[in-house]
Amino acid sequence: MSACVFCRIVRGEAPARIVYQDEDVTAFHDLCPRAPTHILIVPNRHIAGVAEIEPEDSALLGKLFVVARRLAEQEGIVEGYRLVVNNGPRAGQSVFHLHVHLLGGRPLGWPPG
Repeated sequence: MSACVFCRIVRGEAPARIVYQDEDVTAFHDLCPRAPTHILIVPNRHIAGVAEIEPEDSALLGKLFVVARRLAEQEGIVEGYRLVVNNGPRAGQSVFHLHVHLLGGRPLGWPPG
């Protein structure tokens, strides 16, 4: 999807502080961080949200979590971090490209939001 800002970041057409990229996944710092570590992990292929996930996406979804674990190690937040996926505007999704928020570096309260 050419107008999607995350697709543009993946293609190198929009600026971002990329911390990881391979053929399937890109990860970059959030522009409006909610924690000292706030990284977005996205599939390179446009998937608008959870409702668009297909069974054949299982390996890709697993890879998002593997990348999250590696980034948590790299960021030194393995003692505690949160992974968040918002689906739809009522849940706070503002960019309609599936993404996982990696949050850490401070105590995270519960319940969220």
